[in-house]
Amino acid sequence: MVRGSLEAPERFAELFDRYARDVHGYVARRLGAQYADDVVAETFLVAFRRRERFDASRDSARPWLYGIATNLVARHHRAEKRFLRALERTGVDPVAEAFDEGVVARVDAGEQQRALAGALARLSRGERDVLLLVAWGGLSYEEVARTLGIAIGTVRSRMHRGRVKVRAALGGVDPTAGED
Repeated sequence: MVRGSLEAPERFAELFDRYARDVHGYVARRLGAQYADDVVAETFLVAFRRRERFDASRDSARPWLYGIATNLVARHHRAEKRFLRALERTGVDPVAEAFDEGVVARVDAGEQQRALAGALARLSRGERDVLLLVAWGGLSYEEVARTLGIAIGTVRSRMHRGRVKVRAALGGVDPTAGED
């Protein structure tokens, strides 16, 4: 689809139709719903502008799009931390109702959710990116490695450190149990 859009730009809409909802859910979880529409639009605009640089040997554009979105999320890092701190204080997650799957489905409401938000806010950016790409983005370790341009061993170590920290903050509960 990406390469095909070089000759027929309207084909890029197929890529948007296939992945926009998933990328939106990931970005909304990272930054809050108020930023998601803009970041997703910017993600696909960047992808469209850079489509000639897409590595056609990849079997999916999904990690590429998540990589662009993750880079844009980094620009909003302070907003993300404020969102997680507010969630920690209030226990109200406006995205949980719309995207009630993955981690949210396995973590009890109220105090557990607040503790999770606080734990996520305290992770390093690298740990948080890896953990949330797996837990909220649904990417495999291999896809995360491609998305972030890091070795799979780095993904595994960041995931391990992130899980240990989050598990400790949740009193021994691992919200990513069952994830690869």
